[in-house]
Amino acid sequence: MTPERADAVVIGSGFGGSITACRLSQAGRSVVVLERGRRYRPQDFPRDVTNIDALFWRPKRPRRAIGLYDVRFFSALGCVVAAGLGGGSLIYANIHIRPDAIIFDDPRWPDGTNRASLECYYDRVAAMLKVAPMPRSVPLLKRDIFHDAASYLGRQVFEPDEAVHWPSDPSAELQPGGTCRFVAECEFGCRFGAKRTVDRTYLAEAEDLGAQVRPGRLVVALRQVTSGYEVVHRDVVTGAEEVTVGRRVVVAAGTLGTNELLLRARDSLPRLSPMLGHGFSANGDFLGSIHKANMDIAPNHGPDVTSVMRFFDQAPEFTLAAPTFNEPVMKALASMGQPSARVLRPIAPLLWRLMPRVLPWLFAHAWLSKPLTYLAPGELDWRRSTILFAIGRDNAGGRLQLTRCGLNVSWEYRSENAALIDRMQQAMAQVAAVYGGSFAPIVTWNAFRRIFSVHPLGGCRLSTGPAQGVVSSHGEVHGYPGLFVADGSVVPTAIGFHPAMTISALAERTAEAVVASY
Repeated sequence: MTPERADAVVIGSGFGGSITACRLSQAGRSVVVLERGRRYRPQDFPRDVTNIDALFWRPKRPRRAIGLYDVRFFSALGCVVAAGLGGGSLIYANIHIRPDAIIFDDPRWPDGTNRASLECYYDRVAAMLKVAPMPRSVPLLKRDIFHDAASYLGRQVFEPDEAVHWPSDPSAELQPGGTCRFVAECEFGCRFGAKRTVDRTYLAEAEDLGAQVRPGRLVVALRQVTSGYEVVHRDVVTGAEEVTVGRRVVVAAGTLGTNELLLRARDSLPRLSPMLGHGFSANGDFLGSIHKANMDIAPNHGPDVTSVMRFFDQAPEFTLAAPTFNEPVMKALASMGQPSARVLRPIAPLLWRLMPRVLPWLFAHAWLSKPLTYLAPGELDWRRSTILFAIGRDNAGGRLQLTRCGLNVSWEYRSENAALIDRMQQAMAQVAAVYGGSFAPIVTWNAFRRIFSVHPLGGCRLSTGPAQGVVSSHGEVHGYPGLFVADGSVVPTAIGFHPAMTISALAERTAEAVVASY
C-alpha cells in the first residue's frame, strides 16, 4: 500500500504538537496530526471513578482501556500524564507562569535561550490562549486564606495567569456554557468548555486550515527515508497499522512518549545522541495535605489553583500552591486521612511493583470514596481540608531507559534532592500551622519514599551539540535534519514553576524553525 504523504507529520497533540500543527497550517503546509487518545467534548470527560476503562489509559488492554489518565509507576517515581486530543492541557490546572530569569542561568540551558529571548514567544502563547488571572472581584475564600497564610509567613504570593474564559461580569448570572463555573474540576476535564485547551484553540485553527487530525493512532515506529521520515502508526482499537511519510516530522508525544518512541527508534536512527534519556526531571513536584484546619476553606469553590507562593529567597528554590477540587473528590481525600503508612516500608518494593494493578482495582471497587476503617465517621471534615503542591528545582538527574517491561526511570531521587524535599516539607508544615491544621506528605512518600510528578521534563534536552543533548536550541534533532521535538522533553532543567507556559514558548520557537526549514 502506498504510504500517505504530507509536508509535516506531528506526533502528539498537547501543547507542543498543537502549536506546531497550527503554525505549519498557517504557513500553508499539509499537516497530519497523530494522537493516541480520543477526542473529548466537554460533556465526555469521565466523572464515574469506578469506570476504570474510561478513567485510565492502560496499554496492556488497548482495545478497551483508552481513558484520560496515563498513570505510570517507574522504579524511581510515579507520573501522571494525559491521553487525549489536547494532551496535558485537558487536565492541567490552567496555570501559565513566565519563570524568573534565574532559571535560565543554569549552564545546561544552551546559549541564547533565556527569559529575554523567549519573551516574544511567551507573548504569542498568551495572546493565543488569552490568559489572565482570576478576577479579584470574584469572592473566593480559599484564595483569601492562602494569601493570609503567605502574609503571616512573610512570603510573596501572586495570582498567575490562567487559560480560562472567566465570566465577564462575576456578579451576573453565569452563561449557560463556555465560562468558568468555579466548580474546582479543572484537572478532571472541564465540562463547561471554560478551559482554553489547545484542542479548542491552536489545534482547532489548524483543522480549520486543513490539517488532518487523527485521534486513536499510536505511533510505533519512526525511520528516515529519502523523502523525509516514515511514521508507522497503529489504530488503538483495531490494531491496524498505517504509514505516513512527512518531509518534516515533529515528535511531541509528551516527555514520556517522546523519549520512549526515540529510544525504540535507535536502530533506525543510529545517530541519535547518546544523551537521549538523560537529564530527566520531575520538576520537583511534591504533594502533601492539610486536614482539620480551624476554618471552613470552601475548597469546592473556584478554579483548582488560584495563587502561588514563592520560596525563591534561597536554594533550593520552589513555589507552592494549594489546589482543591470538587466536593466528591475532597470527601474522598478526607476519607483517606493522613496515614503514615510507614508500616508498609518493609514490603514497599513489592507493593510499588503491584501498584499498576492495585490502583485500578481500588477505583473499580470505590475504595477511594469510602472512609477507611481506622477513621471515626465524620472525624475529618472535607471543608477544612486542602492539598498542598510544591514545584521545585530538582537536580534533573533521572535517566529514562527501555527495559524488558517497557520504559523506566532510574534515579536516586530521595538522596540527590534531600535538601529540596526537606525545605518543601518544612514550608508545608508552616502553612498547615497557620491554617491550624495537621500536615502530612502524600502517602506514596511515607510508604514508598517515592514522589508523584505531573510535570515530567527532559530526556531530549536542548543543547549546543549531541554531546550535551538531543536537539538544537530550536528543537531540531542533532544529526537528523527535518526531525524536530516540541514538548516538555526538551527542557534541560527543572523550572520550579508550573511549566506549561515555557513548554509552549519553546514550541512556538520550534514551530518557527520548522516553518523556515522548507
